[in-house]
Amino acid sequence: MVETALPACQACNEGDLVPLSDFGSQGAPIHYKAWVCTNPDCGFNLKIRNGDVYINEPINNGATAGRSR
Repeated sequence: MVETALPACQACNEGDLVPLSDFGSQGAPIHYKAWVCTNPDCGFNLKIRNGDVYINEPINNGATAGRSR
């Protein structure tokens, strides 16, 4: 088993940055599309969308996405 150390969050110095993956519009996997701090009080995130890099976009709870109020 190989262990890989996660990079420390430079924004808060308390959490680690974890990679997140997603699927493209045609179902192809997109690895490391985003990096998010594990410290919930920090919220630092780095995302790649259409070749552009976005920093600290709002984080939404996926469990409530798409529900009407």
